[in-house]
Amino acid sequence: MAVTVLIPTTLRSFTNRRSELELSGNTIREVIQNLADEYPETKKAIFDEEGKPRAFINIFLGDTNIKKLNGYDTEVKDGDTVMLIPAIAGGSVESSVIEDGRAEKLTNDEIMRYSRHLLLQEVGVKGQKKLKAAKVLIVGLGGLGTPLAQYLAAAGVGTIGLVDFDEVESSNLQRQVIHGTRDVGRPKVASAKDAIRAINPLVKVEVYNILLNAENALDLIEEYDVVADATDNYKARYLINDACVLLGKPDVFGAMYQFEGQTSVYYAKEGPCYRCMYPAPPPAGLVPSCAEGGVLGVLPGIIGTIQANEVIKLIIGGSQPLIGRLLTLDAWKMRFRELKIDKDPECPICGKHATIKELEEFDYEEFCGLKKQEEEEAPVEAIEARVLKQRLDNGDPLTIVDVREPHERAIVKFPDAKVIPIGQLARRQNELNPDIDTIFICKEGKRSILAINTLREAGYKGPMYNLKDGINTWARDVDRSMPQY
Repeated sequence: MAVTVLIPTTLRSFTNRRSELELSGNTIREVIQNLADEYPETKKAIFDEEGKPRAFINIFLGDTNIKKLNGYDTEVKDGDTVMLIPAIAGGSVESSVIEDGRAEKLTNDEIMRYSRHLLLQEVGVKGQKKLKAAKVLIVGLGGLGTPLAQYLAAAGVGTIGLVDFDEVESSNLQRQVIHGTRDVGRPKVASAKDAIRAINPLVKVEVYNILLNAENALDLIEEYDVVADATDNYKARYLINDACVLLGKPDVFGAMYQFEGQTSVYYAKEGPCYRCMYPAPPPAGLVPSCAEGGVLGVLPGIIGTIQANEVIKLIIGGSQPLIGRLLTLDAWKMRFRELKIDKDPECPICGKHATIKELEEFDYEEFCGLKKQEEEEAPVEAIEARVLKQRLDNGDPLTIVDVREPHERAIVKFPDAKVIPIGQLARRQNELNPDIDTIFICKEGKRSILAINTLREAGYKGPMYNLKDGINTWARDVDRSMPQY
């Protein structure tokens, strides 16, 4: 049987950048095994050390999760489509999350401003009053938080809370259009607040220039009706999900990477939560961030506006939000897919026998592999850019390995570096000289650490060093003619 296997962006570095593969097999197990045989590097990404499938990857046959079929023994037929859906990263709700008694009267100015809403039978005066009474918390003011804040403000959501602890950087401006050039260096919450007030001065804006954590999440989220997850890391995603489950709040989720996006509404009172879909995150370092892998500038605009749409629907009621459904988008091919998510009765936070009762009792760093990552990274020796420059000037025997992708090296090349993409390192280790120092470089110094650990696991014994903070620090401290990106 020949089936089409769709490879997500986050795993394409292991398949020579191929997005679709034709593979044979009579069952899902045989198909995935053939994938691992043809592209050996995928084995580590898909399976754990015991050979079991990793919990952060869901496999769909058509639009059905194989968990609801016969698992890895599910039979496939000629022409079937198999999708790998990793964490990046329905139903009908007739009632609103806003009680009728909270609806507020509209002024004449508000009637004029929101008149196009009032003309919609599904919204009308009643729905607009609920929007005015609603309180929405946006966690993250990057690419996804930008359209969320802008469109919720324009729609007349009465109170918008903004959580972020970062400052605006020039590299943000390619997609985070709520911020402007003059905002570089300002706290994102301050920049976003000014932009929201410019869009709609009738909206109340609360800012929290803090890092959301297990100590403050419940107190903060409890004050809001809906939470919009616009974060970019797994620790925050699981924390927001768990807080929303414990408080009975809906979590409007969005994630993106390069050209792919995901959106859903995780609302344990009505359907599955984030843990039902992704019981565990990927191993630390396996899935790159947007800062390392890039993102198409308009993609967060698309995903973020879908999130804003879901927030508005939850507030107004009488709609069909993305509860129990995951909407995926490949923006490069402009292809949407809808996948069904089922509630997991064994879920540790929303299942029948939940074990997570308090956020502060759950170790999110350990769960997301951050502590283990620190332990693994500790032995990796780093070399400062200036020290590397001195060794090169001295003529020391060195091998410099650039593990970035070809299109990334087109931005800036490192002189005299040997090019080996990270997915090829294990099988090409014989190209390295174990008798001399090898220096690994990438953009920020994170992938090069992963590269060193990958080679160690593959048995390479030569001395290896990571260029601390990556090629950007070389451009800043050594060769200022090189661009930073």
